[in-house]
Amino acid sequence: MPVSFLSDDQALRYGRFVGDPTSEQLARHFHLDDADRAFIGAHRGDHNRLGVAVQLGSLRLLGTFLEDPAQIPASVTRFAGDQLAIDGSAELMARYCATKGRWRHGPRIRIHYGYRVFSDPGVAFRLHRFLYALCWTGTDRPSALFDAAATWLLEFKVMLPGLSVLERDIARVRTRVAAHVHRRLVDKLTSEQRTRLDTLVAVAEDGRQSPLDRLRDGPYLQSGPEISRAIDRLTEIRTFT
Repeated sequence: MPVSFLSDDQALRYGRFVGDPTSEQLARHFHLDDADRAFIGAHRGDHNRLGVAVQLGSLRLLGTFLEDPAQIPASVTRFAGDQLAIDGSAELMARYCATKGRWRHGPRIRIHYGYRVFSDPGVAFRLHRFLYALCWTGTDRPSALFDAAATWLLEFKVMLPGLSVLERDIARVRTRVAAHVHRRLVDKLTSEQRTRLDTLVAVAEDGRQSPLDRLRDGPYLQSGPEISRAIDRLTEIRTFT
């Protein structure tokens, strides 16, 4: 069954550039140290070296490679080109995008830098354990859990799975936690308490609301009658405890 709870903005940002990266993002994810330069320098041609540098930084920032490197902002290619002392970064990047060799670079970068894929053993289990703890101790919305999961994947160098894959995983974990919480709560109820709680959601044949719906309706005005109604409401609620 399809699961979708993300806003359009979240779906658009997942694994993609949305505008130019900030200067802090460029410095953090696209800075090339000596080890990076040695790895990049092993590739032939300025266009390949530039392309590998850009793909490496994209993986660090986004958690994935872009199917079309041409979508990478020009500020990124310039930043990488300046570090490699390569001129004409725009033209070289266009040349790189036209080569078939670029498809070999992604797996090579992933393996060299120790990134894992979502299907690797233990990855899903660890992510589920992280999400389970969040669901158990809080009431975060699915969209907030999605952002937390994406951050976790980046932190632990796991390439982002497909958007729908991650959505389904989060939905399954939330359902499992909700069922666990429900069992824990119900198991501690006596038969009398269960009967009383059942009456809370039962709607009388000639009624329009259940007692629970009615009790949810708090006072609206600051007046004597409303205060009296609130006290009666509290007294009735206490009969269910």
